[in-house]
Amino acid sequence: MPEETHIVRRAVIMAAGTGTRMQPLTFSTPKPLIKVNGVRMIDSVVNALKANGINELYVVVGHLKEQFYEWAEGKDITLIENPCYDTCNNISSLYAARMHLEDSIILDGDQIIYHDKILEPHFTLSGYNAVWCEGETDEWLMQVEDGLVKSCSRTGGSHGWQLYSVSRWSSEDGRTLRELLELEFEVNKNRDVYWDDIPMFLHPDRFRLGIRIMNREDILEIDSLEELKKIDTSYLNI
Repeated sequence: MPEETHIVRRAVIMAAGTGTRMQPLTFSTPKPLIKVNGVRMIDSVVNALKANGINELYVVVGHLKEQFYEWAEGKDITLIENPCYDTCNNISSLYAARMHLEDSIILDGDQIIYHDKILEPHFTLSGYNAVWCEGETDEWLMQVEDGLVKSCSRTGGSHGWQLYSVSRWSSEDGRTLRELLELEFEVNKNRDVYWDDIPMFLHPDRFRLGIRIMNREDILEIDSLEELKKIDTSYLNI
């Protein structure tokens, strides 16, 4: 029986973090609002979503949240405040947005989308965008068999699919994700993990995940000020 086709109807953009590895820039500017070669990182994300017809947008904010209210003025964007952004890991951000996870795409606001196609809204299996990694990496690495994610290593490795912070969730899986977020955050008081730990490590038996294959050059994740300087020389003197 062929897999059911799902359509992304809303996006949750994670933008609450303090961006410590981008200091001192992030002392005064939230990382997603930092311009890279003249374009704010989060604008590349929003523009790519809208190019794919995904217009119901939720942005989770925390650090320097006032600047996001200025940025969002006049835009059809809903901001969700995460009051725990500075004391909990990013599980707290998705918990804050847990009412909007059905038929959703979840992605970080502090990355640059170079090719809109990687946010295409039609999908069959919930899961993450991924890039094949032949050599060694210390990023999360998934093993995939017959189109299904069988395991994930948080310490990396080689010959696997590197997980990127772009994921799609069907209506059913979105409800499951919400249920497990409430379990871990409210009941188990599990505040120090990534939200991705839920489907990857804490409750993998509750999901049937696939991957969305893309190329490494389709997206850029900037993890530090030194990486930013290599991409945008206007920051060399910082």
